[in-house]
Amino acid sequence: MQNFAVLLTCFNRKEKSLAALESLYKAKEVLNKDVVMSVYLTDDGSTDGTSEAVKKQFPAVKLLKGSGDLYWAGGMRNSWSAALKNNYDAYLLLNDDTKPYSNFLVDLFETHNYCIQEYGKGGVYIGATLDEDTNEMTYGGSVFTNKFKGNYKKLIPNGEFPQACELGNANILLASKDAVEKIGGLSDGYVHGLADFDYTLKAKKNNIPVLLAANYLGTCTNDHIDKYAKFVTLPLSERLKMLYNPIGFDFKSHLVYMKNHFLYRLPLVFIMGYFKVVFPKIYKNKILRK
Repeated sequence: MQNFAVLLTCFNRKEKSLAALESLYKAKEVLNKDVVMSVYLTDDGSTDGTSEAVKKQFPAVKLLKGSGDLYWAGGMRNSWSAALKNNYDAYLLLNDDTKPYSNFLVDLFETHNYCIQEYGKGGVYIGATLDEDTNEMTYGGSVFTNKFKGNYKKLIPNGEFPQACELGNANILLASKDAVEKIGGLSDGYVHGLADFDYTLKAKKNNIPVLLAANYLGTCTNDHIDKYAKFVTLPLSERLKMLYNPIGFDFKSHLVYMKNHFLYRLPLVFIMGYFKVVFPKIYKNKILRK
């Protein structure tokens, strides 16, 4: 690879965004100096001074303004669209709350070389992350245990070689030029979540290798709270709003995901979405626990 683009989006997480960028640039120093890195960051209306701080500390970053309602999927699509105007050899998706290790770019490039050697073409590469405090795995690559039900398990990096996976979190995800030329960037329709799962499934459907890197590539805390604890206490009108809220249950993205990959489950998911709005305690206590 001669060059690659790094894609990020942010909203009011200045310190985390700056830490992610600092770790990224330190990792670039470890990589081959001849490889050119370009960074695209969509700031979706931050009011905490993120853009100003980025301009000051990382002037090379290409700052893009969001509409204020892009959320994660929309912000990443915006950064990717800008990067696609140039002909990069790869596109690295990096969450702004992720702190990559200093060797993570080297590991990703080695994963790419492994993919070329084993499959004869470039693929999509996932980097697993650990919780900085507990040292437990938070994000990475997964394989289905029951595709009909949509059940899956996370793969543990083995420290030796990349493993084929079916689903990948885009906390750290590198899409090769071969992959992007065939399937493009993140799909439209996703508001906040599931766009990364969609991307890896889309790659698999198009015979593009999806590999989990051999080593852990960074740290990221899983800060997703138990939404149901609050959900069951809300009045009906607020539960309905939370169902569709992108940082609530992001129902629209779930329906798009089912339509694209699990059409047979779409009617059930649609019905259960409204069931939990009307009967939240029954859903939480009887259905979620199964």
